[in-house]
Formats: sequence, structure tokens, C-alpha cells
Amino acid sequence: MADGILEQLEKRLGKIHARQRLGIESERDPKVFGGGLNFFHPENWYSFHAMMRYALKVSGFYGRGWRNTLDIQVRHNRVELPGLPAEFEGYTLLHLTDLHADLNPPAMEKVAETVAGLEYDACVLTGDYRAQTHGPVGPSLEAMQIVCSALDQPVYGVLGNHDSIRMVPGLEAMGVQMLLNETVALTRGDAAIAMAGIDDAHYYRVDNLEKVAEESHHHPISVLLSHTPEIYRQAAHAGFDLMLCGHTHGGQICLPGGIPLTLDSDCPRYMGAGAWKYHAMQAYTSAGAGTCIVSVRFNCPPEVVLHHLHAAPLSGDAP
Repeated sequence: MADGILEQLEKRLGKIHARQRLGIESERDPKVFGGGLNFFHPENWYSFHAMMRYALKVSGFYGRGWRNTLDIQVRHNRVELPGLPAEFEGYTLLHLTDLHADLNPPAMEKVAETVAGLEYDACVLTGDYRAQTHGPVGPSLEAMQIVCSALDQPVYGVLGNHDSIRMVPGLEAMGVQMLLNETVALTRGDAAIAMAGIDDAHYYRVDNLEKVAEESHHHPISVLLSHTPEIYRQAAHAGFDLMLCGHTHGGQICLPGGIPLTLDSDCPRYMGAGAWKYHAMQAYTSAGAGTCIVSVRFNCPPEVVLHHLHAAPLSGDAP
């Protein structure tokens, strides 16, 4: 990495965080087994990717699966939060995740076309912007430009297990404020709520929940951006009100009825897609707008999500 970027990242993130992330990335030997929260990492088994593509093409399913990747769905998720300031009633977050932008640029054009007509107050991106887990970042940043050019400000993002910290300057140049174990205040009128984001907890494991929880607890509501839902216990007990995440792709290749064959995630299956709750924390795991390993989807459409924030009814009020 150029000394200038290294110096910039150390100044922004602190020497320890920057060197931890860069040190793991510099090993340049993506592991199929071991490392991270899961033992098995199919995203790093590149011969398996080729076998899957070949099998789908021979079976005649590849074309249909690829067309499914262009069928971007707009989901609406109503979130009722106790203590939400009145100024934030109806506040809407557009949530995109797992774009893997350089794997399927036509899908990114569809995503850009879809989000261009949506109304929201802020946009959040929960990681995995590139297809591979190592190598040059240029192609993924070029493909991300297609999506970012269609987004309204403000836009906040976190990194995923496929992403390099070297992507941060490029993403921020596109208008994405990256939150790497950092917290910002979202303001509306005289009120504010906390938006916190952690670095990848799935593979790199350089997340710092304690830091962002401490920065967030002064606000009446705290929203956490995490690439993976796997830190649900820590996030709930740290007091976050809402967690938005991705990583699972909802399974991407599912049986009829949306039953995933695998979620590549160390958490209960009910947390693999859609809205869920753990103790007092509400959460949403998006199935994502892109694809991983092979550009197909079956029984699991790609999605972008609009989270609409509302104050929870007081005890005894009519629903």
C-alpha cells in the first residue's frame, strides 16, 4: 500500500486498527478452512465457484438464475422503537448490502435504477462491495460508482468480510461516510439519534462494539450497522435498539418457500433474512442486492429495504 494511504488510514482509524486490518489482508492467502467466526469459508474456494457455474450451465438453470438477479425487490420494514423522538417519526433508512458490485455490473445498473425513484432520509450500506476477498480494489470501486451515483445523501457504510480497508478512500470520495468502529449523530430538528458502525466481525474480527456503544448511549435511540448478524448477542446486551446487517444473502439459492440451503452464518436460522428480535433489540438481515460465488438466485430475490422508524405505542395504548 502506498505510504500516503497508510498514513491517511492510521490518522483516521488509529495505528492499531489500521495495522490490524492491513496485517490480516497482507497475508494474501484467503482461507477456505479456519479463521473468522465460521470454520468453512466457501467464498474463498475458487475451484468450487467454477464447478457451480459449470453445473448450473449444463443443467440449463444458469440463465434463469441470472435473470433472477436483475429482479430487484423493494421491501418495506416498519420499526417501532420505544423512546423515538417525535422529530424522527417516519424517518426512513434505505438499506443496501452485499452488492459484490464487480461480479454482476448489470445487476448494479438495476439497483441504481430502482433506488433512484425512492424517498428516504438517509442511506446505509452494510458491506461486501467487491466479489473476491483479495486482490485489486479498482474494479469493485468502478462498479460501486454505478450505485453510489444514484444515492441521495447522507450515505453511511461499513466494511464486510470481502472488503479491503484500501477501499475506504475511494468509497468516501463517492460520498459514502464509512463508519469503522465510529458513531455519528443523525439530526432532525432539535433531536438526534445515534448511528454506529463496526468493522467486519465475521472474518477480520476487528469490530469494537464497546467503543461504539459507549459513544451511542447518550442518545435516546441507537442504530448499529454491522455486516453480519453474528454479533447479535453482544449488540443486544450493549443496548442497541436496532441492528441492520446482511452477509447471509438470505441463502441466495433456496428451496421453494425461500428455505436456504446455507446461510454461512453462525447464528440462528431465523436471523438469516428479514426482521427479527433478540431481547429488546430489533434487527433486520437483508438478503442483499447482489450475489456471491456465482451470479444466480433461486427462490430468494435480491432486495433493497426501506426501514420506516416509528415511535412504539405506550403501554395500554391501542395498537
